[in-house]
Amino acid sequence: MNLTTHQLAEILIGIARSQQALIEAIESMKAGFKGTYLAPALDSVARIRSTGRPLSLQEYPARVLLQCQGRAGPNVEQIVRDLEELLSGKAATPSAVAPATARAAAAAGVPAASAASSPAEKSDNDLDMT
Repeated sequence: MNLTTHQLAEILIGIARSQQALIEAIESMKAGFKGTYLAPALDSVARIRSTGRPLSLQEYPARVLLQCQGRAGPNVEQIVRDLEELLSGKAATPSAVAPATARAAAAAGVPAASAASSPAEKSDNDLDMT
């Protein structure tokens, strides 16, 4: 089965939304969970504060979950561009994913550095999942 980057982006968003539902359930049972326990752990996994090293696919799902924490939610088109850049083999810099993380950081009340991202080249690369 071949999976497009757009389909992969939708899968990541679906997983992040289900994780967000669990987070909201825990928050409703224990007020302050998100700010006290979740935010520091998620920032660490997403490597939000690591500005000098290239991003990897391992950190990206946590960044999508951070986007779900915000009011606007994840942007499918931006996630597709980010995934295409990460999957192309080029080293993605933190500024390449800055718009997504800036929204998440703003929602969490953390100031984010503004960085202009250049749009990733459109490609029709499919992932071979066979």
